[in-house]
Amino acid sequence: MTVAPAGPNVTALREQFPPLQTGRVYLDNAAGGLLPRRSIAAVTDHLTRYGATNALPGHQPGREILALKAWAREATALFLNAEASDVAVGPSATAMAFRLAAAFARLWGPGDEVIVSGLEHEANASPWRELEQVGVTVKVWHARQPEMRLVAEDLAALLSPRTRLVAVTAASNALGVAPDIAAITAQVRAAGAWTVVDAVHAAPHTLPDVRAWGADFVTFSPYKVWGPHLGALWIRPELRGGLPWPRLSFVPEGDITGIEYGTPQYELQAGWLGTLDYLRELGGGETLTRAALEQAYAHIAALEAPVTERLLTGLQALEHVTLYGPQTLEGRFGTFAFRLSGETPEQTAGRLTADGVDVAAGHFYAVQPLRDLGLYPEGVVRASIAHYTTLEDAERLLAAL
Repeated sequence: MTVAPAGPNVTALREQFPPLQTGRVYLDNAAGGLLPRRSIAAVTDHLTRYGATNALPGHQPGREILALKAWAREATALFLNAEASDVAVGPSATAMAFRLAAAFARLWGPGDEVIVSGLEHEANASPWRELEQVGVTVKVWHARQPEMRLVAEDLAALLSPRTRLVAVTAASNALGVAPDIAAITAQVRAAGAWTVVDAVHAAPHTLPDVRAWGADFVTFSPYKVWGPHLGALWIRPELRGGLPWPRLSFVPEGDITGIEYGTPQYELQAGWLGTLDYLRELGGGETLTRAALEQAYAHIAALEAPVTERLLTGLQALEHVTLYGPQTLEGRFGTFAFRLSGETPEQTAGRLTADGVDVAAGHFYAVQPLRDLGLYPEGVVRASIAHYTTLEDAERLLAAL
């Protein structure tokens, strides 16, 4: 009989994240995760050893930084289940999307259409709306209320022979909704269009898999996955060579480095590698492998499940709380949008932070879904968990509410 590996020691796990030692409850993980100690140390060690030295082959420090850059790309590709030649690392997912939009603007014009889902964070919406400047028509695939689910029939009504791109999130950063990405990409591909998937909010909760998803472009943010402030973009290899993004003159067409403008943040790449090493250890691997990452995320799912369930049922039980989005655990992550009667979101968040419980208030760049719900621009209160969030944290939030 095969014995499943034991789950992580939660106390030891939490000790790796310094802000968790303050006694405060951190429930704003959708805005940015906390960093494990080895990630913080990697950033400091890099700056201590190299300063702002660049990656150049003419001297030993430069060669070491070149190796760091190559490993950061390879490790990010491993995280996405992709090849390194198809992965770009940059300052943010938003920046990478706008760079991709610049390529699309050279391909498309009047008569072409783009569809943006009604769940999008503006990082996966505004760059494509910019294409209206060259005559592209942008349509919205609205989510159905009250649970804000995306329905295939609604997308089918929008798709046409003129559709070039469909933008969809793998998880709503405001409402926690998690669409069926593989089904959506299959539907879009059958219509002859491309899909760009925003995995920024999904990546802390489920391990991205560009092969299984069937997408054409995927973005995510390492800083939402307990790393430093970076963004990443994956491009389907057979498309990469035909994308005319603006580039430096000496970079060959189709070379993924051509979309990585300027000098990389090497110290942040070092920190991201530290985070991936944390995940490697969480998954019980001696080296960083896809199998180790998959096991790490199995532990993450097991740690998040009871906290997600408790917050869902606990928020629903409070008569003065209105919870938006999915009312069941199916197709959702542990991100909760709500309002309290008699209080603005900012008032609620201010009261909670005074009690040592840190949640977010506002629209979080999720303009379309909150506008459709009639909640924009004031927004909602958002409580978002990570794998280090405990049931005690959940109880403190519910008690404070």
